[in-house]
Amino acid sequence: MPEPAASTSRTPAVEVRRLSTRFGDSRVHEDIDLTVYRGEVFALAGGNGCGKSTLLREIIMLQKPTAGTVRLLGTDVASIDVDGRDALLRRCGVMFQYGALFSSLTVAENVSSPLREHTRLGRKLIREIAEIKIALVGLPPDSSGKYPSELSGGMRKRAAMARAIALDPEILFLDEPSAGLDPVGAGGIDDLILHLRGLLGLTIFMVTHDLDSLWHVTDRVAILGDGRILGVGTMEELSRVENPLIHPYFHGPRGRAAREQSWKPE
Repeated sequence: MPEPAASTSRTPAVEVRRLSTRFGDSRVHEDIDLTVYRGEVFALAGGNGCGKSTLLREIIMLQKPTAGTVRLLGTDVASIDVDGRDALLRRCGVMFQYGALFSSLTVAENVSSPLREHTRLGRKLIREIAEIKIALVGLPPDSSGKYPSELSGGMRKRAAMARAIALDPEILFLDEPSAGLDPVGAGGIDDLILHLRGLLGLTIFMVTHDLDSLWHVTDRVAILGDGRILGVGTMEELSRVENPLIHPYFHGPRGRAAREQSWKPE
C-alpha cells in the first residue's frame, strides 16, 4: 500500500451526492454518494458493466446524470455555462482507456494539442513544454517524433498521460490506465501514477479493476456494484468487509495473489 501524499487534505476534489442514472427502463446508478479528497489516489472498482466509466463521464461533464449533483473542484457542474465548463475542464486532465491519441499526429503534437487549443503560448514554448511532459512520463526523447502506431501499448499509455498533464491539472482522471498491458507494463504505469502524484501534487481519480493496481497505488477505493456504492475504504479495510458482492474481490485466487504481492518488501 502506498504512503498517503503529504499534501492529502480533507478538502473535497470531487463530491457526488444522490446521483442516479437511467437509460430508459435500465438502472445504472441509484443514489450514489462519493467524496474524493485533494491529494489522494482514489479508485473506482467493480465488475464489467457496473457503470464505472459512466460515472466517470458524468463527473467530467461528458454526460448528465438522471438525478443528483456533482461538485468538481468546488463547483456544481450543473450550475455553470459553457465558458465555465471549459475553464473547469482546463483544471482537469483525462486519460481515456485506449489513450485516444490522434493517430495522424506525432507524440509531441498530441501532447502539444491542449496547449495550442487553450493557451496563447508561442510555438517554441509549447514544444518545450511538450518535451518536458514527455520526459516526465518516462518516454525517451526520440519518441516525440513517432506516431501512436509506432509505439508499444505501454508507451501509448505514457504518451496519453503526458497529454493529460499538459495543462498542469489539479486532478487527473484515468480510465483503466493499465488495461491491455502485460504485468511489467502495468507495474510501470502504477509506478508512474505514484511518481506524478508525488511530483506534481495531483489528485488522481482512476477507474480500474486491476487488483495489483488497487493494492499498489490507491489511498482509498470505492466498490461499485448493483447500481450503488458497496463500500469505501483502504484495500485493507475493504478486505475485511463481510459482503458477498465485495468478498470475491479479495478472497478469490487473483485477489489473494495481489494482496500477497502488495506485502512484499521493496
